[in-house]
Amino acid sequence: MTDALIEALRADTPGCAGPRVHFNHAGASLSSRRTLAAITDHLALEAEVGPMEAAVMAADGVARTRAAAATLLNATPEEIAFATGGSAAWGTAIASLPPLRPGDRVLVGRQEWGGNLTTLRDKAARAGAGVEVIPSLEDGRVDADALAGLIDDRVRLVSLTWGAANGGLVNDAAAVGRVARAAGIPYVIDAAQVVGQIPVDVRALGCDMLKAPGRKHLRGPRGTALLYVRRDFLDKVTPAWLDVQSSPWATHLGADHAPVSPRDDARRLEASEASVALQLGLGNALEQALALGIDHIRARIHHLAQGLRGRLEGIPGVTVRDIGDPETRSGLVSFTVEGLAGSAVRARLMDQGLTLGANGMPYTPLDMTTRGLTEIARASLSYLTTEAELDRLADALARLAP
Repeated sequence: MTDALIEALRADTPGCAGPRVHFNHAGASLSSRRTLAAITDHLALEAEVGPMEAAVMAADGVARTRAAAATLLNATPEEIAFATGGSAAWGTAIASLPPLRPGDRVLVGRQEWGGNLTTLRDKAARAGAGVEVIPSLEDGRVDADALAGLIDDRVRLVSLTWGAANGGLVNDAAAVGRVARAAGIPYVIDAAQVVGQIPVDVRALGCDMLKAPGRKHLRGPRGTALLYVRRDFLDKVTPAWLDVQSSPWATHLGADHAPVSPRDDARRLEASEASVALQLGLGNALEQALALGIDHIRARIHHLAQGLRGRLEGIPGVTVRDIGDPETRSGLVSFTVEGLAGSAVRARLMDQGLTLGANGMPYTPLDMTTRGLTEIARASLSYLTTEAELDRLADALARLAP
């Protein structure tokens, strides 16, 4: 990714034009003008001809979005469902799995997203089941060998947050997948902080379901998400509810007591009511990511993130909190400033035109508790980020630190 290409990409991104610098791409990134145009053009068409009519006219465009998502994940379009957000996609996936029974076990990684963990614990508590944490390696990543030792006939689900939300750690999701597949246990991945900045191959991962929002590293619009469901796993998926898309009436018309038959692809978990405009915007973001090449995106973000960590490690009073294998870390750089809570760091830097994130205990409660942290500040990078912007952030933190 040459300097000229980065300049062109930034010129096509309204959020890069102003004085504010965006370091919260892991929360929600900055969309391109072409993505925004895909959304607004369809909204204008809806206003002109009617939303339902516009949806019919945009059917090919939505199909291209699904095909682009499949290409990105090395899946098929029939294995892709859309959702209105990452939490909605993940909750829909978990709700579709077979019910837990007393004594069942659910295994999770230490970096499990707080919302996922709450959902799983609630589901387990209602059934008299339990949620257990998979041991970690010394560097904090999930220990796949230890996972293998936990497997018995009561384990019903392995759930993994692939990339930590509170820093750069990236778990070895493929190693976890090999254990889960060998044991025949459903394996669900939360790839919210991975898709769009690190290559994803669901075949190599061995997962049954995987979700990711469009608003983060894909630079798509908020209110969109992808849900992958392995084709051979569909017979184990029961939608929590059905509508005319997920179970068309024609499939069981003509018999008063005929069994309901959900459709035979991932769209059995997809609702018919959705924002076509946002799906088209997501499609453009996906196509842009594919055109750039996720390998190239990964290389640039990794270089920038390592550079920022090096800058911060040289500032007295600033402590980099990233763990995991340095060679596989993501573009999420977490740190603390002596004497200041993460939210205070975020607020003070916001006053200087620098937008960061701050993660507290609710986001990654297991990992934060294990490491004795209550809050961290988080600078999450994009391929749009420049070296000059990293210098500006480091300079601001040097003035802020005691």
